[in-house]
Amino acid sequence: MTLIYDAMDSDEVARLRHGGGDANGQAPERGAISDGRGVPCRHCLRDTPAGEGYLVLAHRPFPAPQPYAETGPIFLCAGDCARWPGEGVPPILTTSPDYLLKGYSADFRIVYGSGRVVPRDEVEAYAEGLLTDPRIAFVDVRSARNNCFQLRIRRA
Repeated sequence: MTLIYDAMDSDEVARLRHGGGDANGQAPERGAISDGRGVPCRHCLRDTPAGEGYLVLAHRPFPAPQPYAETGPIFLCAGDCARWPGEGVPPILTTSPDYLLKGYSADFRIVYGSGRVVPRDEVEAYAEGLLTDPRIAFVDVRSARNNCFQLRIRRA
């Protein structure tokens, strides 16, 4: 199975970079400068380069609020960056020892029993296994420690 690693939409990122409201209706926070580690951009799916600015904002990767639509803090490069093309494990999934993966149905509901903290080297295999279940439309990857949204994985 070919997996697609979805980064944030470029139009949404441009809107946020120009001061548009985040999931809480607030403009993203500006002024922070990356040290090159631990500031993963959800658009290029890489750490924001050292010395470069980044935005901090609330993100809800769901089309509308509902009980399963988690909202949390994320980072974006403050300057332009190329959106991750989709195929291949992105660098954002190589920086932590483990990640929280959860399967969701097409109507954006958690498929109970699918959530698990997975070691970094098992993320791809676990996501692929979840996506063989016809009830699961996509898999969200979050930080295992802070629950921050990283990216969404889906079938190609």
